[in-house]
Amino acid sequence: MIILYFHTRYGFSRGFNFHFLRTCGCRFLFYLYSMRECLKREVSYKTSRSSGPGGQHVNKTESRVELSWNLLETECLKENQVLLVKQRLTSRLTDHGILIITCDKHRSQYRNRVEVTKRFLDLITGSLVPVRKRHPTKPSRSSIEKLIKNKKIRGEIKNSRRNRPED
Repeated sequence: MIILYFHTRYGFSRGFNFHFLRTCGCRFLFYLYSMRECLKREVSYKTSRSSGPGGQHVNKTESRVELSWNLLETECLKENQVLLVKQRLTSRLTDHGILIITCDKHRSQYRNRVEVTKRFLDLITGSLVPVRKRHPTKPSRSSIEKLIKNKKIRGEIKNSRRNRPED
């Protein structure tokens, strides 16, 4: 399996299965890129003072970044995609359908902004990926035989530990 990574302004994006891309074609990559760019235009940022690393510097600068995005008013996603994102991110959305993500990991506001944007885009694109249906597999004959053999050995050990009445 070949994983394909492509470079964006904010670093390397999530990898994709090459077979999936080959079957969908380059239109999917372009669609994903244009959707990400559209989502970046819809978000709003707010800064505040951070509680993270930085010592005295933290008390003077607003390095914490809070990203907010309104799912219900988005124009980047289709109706079925909005429903899918709403279903998968229910616990992270407010009552008004607003997704809020914060980051105060770094000392710099710029790095926190890049980090929160990357997390947001990965969260949205990850929630749009369809969940694969699990196909249960049957245990092999050798694994079943091995399991039974180990059970018999364990049973023999327990039988040998029993207190036997003396004659």
